[in-house]
Amino acid sequence: MDDLLADFLTETNEALQGLDAVLLRLEREPGNGALLSEAFRAVHTIKGTCGFLGLSRLERVAHASENVLGLWRDGALPVTPAGVSLILSALDRIKEIVAGLETAGQEPAGEDGALLAALDAAAAGGDAPAPPPPPPA
Repeated sequence: MDDLLADFLTETNEALQGLDAVLLRLEREPGNGALLSEAFRAVHTIKGTCGFLGLSRLERVAHASENVLGLWRDGALPVTPAGVSLILSALDRIKEIVAGLETAGQEPAGEDGALLAALDAAAAGGDAPAPPPPPPA
């Protein structure tokens, strides 16, 4: 495995561990600007590095998640329990893709259309739809 990819995987796994806790706190404290900024920065960093490494599937999921987090951070959309659940679903998908990268050294194939559509709908200002079911294993 390339050293750059190995470093990315290590840093991404660390960020993802912290994000779960941040989002659970955010659900209890939806107006906490520091938590919103922390979540946004972590996903933004993952997205940016994906682009640099050519990880298009991971980049799409991170980008759609970042859009919602950015609107929350900027106060353009309210943080809701359904929205937090949706972002947690997106983080689960990111973790699945990262696990595939660790195992095979490349992004695993997968269908993210329903998740991306749900994230886009949430970013468009509608109520965050229920998270889509995970893809079959």
